[in-house]
Amino acid sequence: MHRMTDSSVQQATPALDAGETIFGHPKGLVFLASTEAWERFSFYGMRALLVLYMVQELLLPGHIEHVAGMASFRSTIESVTGPLSTQAFASQIFGLYAGLVYLTPLVGGLIADRWLGAKKTVMIGIILMTLGHFAMAFEVTVLVALTLLVLGSGCLKGNIAAQVGHLYPKTDEAGRTRGFTIFSTGINIGAVAGPVVCGLLAQIYGWHIGFGTAGIFMIVAAVTYFIGMKHFAVEKPLGKSADPVGPLSASEQQMLLLIGVILFITLFQWFAYEQIFNVGMIWTADHVNLSVFAWNVPVPWFSSLDALSSVLVVPFLIALWAAMARRGKEPDDFGKISIGAAVMAASMASLALGSWLAGSGQALIVFPLIAFTLSGIAFMWTWPTLLALVSRRAPAKINALMMACVYLTGFASGIGSGVVAGYYEAMGATAFWIMNAAISLVGSLAILLFGPVLKRTMDRLDGKIEEAD
Repeated sequence: MHRMTDSSVQQATPALDAGETIFGHPKGLVFLASTEAWERFSFYGMRALLVLYMVQELLLPGHIEHVAGMASFRSTIESVTGPLSTQAFASQIFGLYAGLVYLTPLVGGLIADRWLGAKKTVMIGIILMTLGHFAMAFEVTVLVALTLLVLGSGCLKGNIAAQVGHLYPKTDEAGRTRGFTIFSTGINIGAVAGPVVCGLLAQIYGWHIGFGTAGIFMIVAAVTYFIGMKHFAVEKPLGKSADPVGPLSASEQQMLLLIGVILFITLFQWFAYEQIFNVGMIWTADHVNLSVFAWNVPVPWFSSLDALSSVLVVPFLIALWAAMARRGKEPDDFGKISIGAAVMAASMASLALGSWLAGSGQALIVFPLIAFTLSGIAFMWTWPTLLALVSRRAPAKINALMMACVYLTGFASGIGSGVVAGYYEAMGATAFWIMNAAISLVGSLAILLFGPVLKRTMDRLDGKIEEAD
């Protein structure tokens, strides 16, 4: 069993004794995945409502005037972008929010590594996010709510993912990847239930009941995390360590550079993925025939479809990878990421085809059904693989910080989705979705071409880092 050195910023001792495992995985994984399931219920339930709420109510006359700070905020945004339509302004807000929730984990990882440790930092994040979700239930505090959610997400996201990595020996690549796949399944179970429940309640009782429900389930996440803390790996933040962390070696610096290259390439896929929850929700609401047996399907439910397909595809992927591994043909991390990006391109192509066939009429509901299903499958090919890769390759002394850096891809793609969404009305839906399909396909081809070189170089550097430890 690999042991992290005393110079590790987040020292963690993987505990894999028989009494501490469930189906070969540490018990701590169950509690971490469950915490994420409830937290993601809240997060995705709220996110599925956000852009629709802004376009259909919050940003309209009679409502926008009630939001504290909104006039100044809009003036600031439009000083950069120029005048924005209601749709464009809503997409900008959504993009900023979607991006910033992935930027602040960098600060949260630093706080955990240097001072508080992952456990305390995650608890602070849960408290902030709970307050934020409840604040969304009131028009006047919407901007305050989004700020609290951004800060809380920063404390929680990277640190809880880093704790998953700490449960496994560094040398167990396959086990770690499967562990992160299970962890991501917990995320997607919450992401399925959140939009279904919050979306239905919002449609029946109003937007604010939907947002308030998200806050209730953040409390459940806090209780789950607290109960499971005894099963998490032991950690020792830098501020409490007697052994100072020295500067990164040349090999460690090169490893960080290569990780940065990989994260940059995956941005192409994430640009398209974030767009499906931004303009994709607006397009579905405005241009798709949602009537099924004289009942209109709530648009937030499509967000659940993405998560549901992510959950349902997991057993297939695990079985597929195991069968391919027995034949020595399982794709490595880079191959899986490339496949995920190609599937995401197919998701965007489905929306383009539906828009093209519909012309000036309404598109068939089958096209967003296909698109949101494929986007979920693409996510599971790529995201857990990317988390596992960075968790295993990042130097131990800044492991939590580097896990937080993975979420910077979400920051860039979230901000980018808001900017690109501004071209939707001018380009038209068909051209817009074709453009997004092409963007994701470029990412797939790039990782396919450069992946083998990156893997060989990382393997060589890993050997040097192990020798130095």
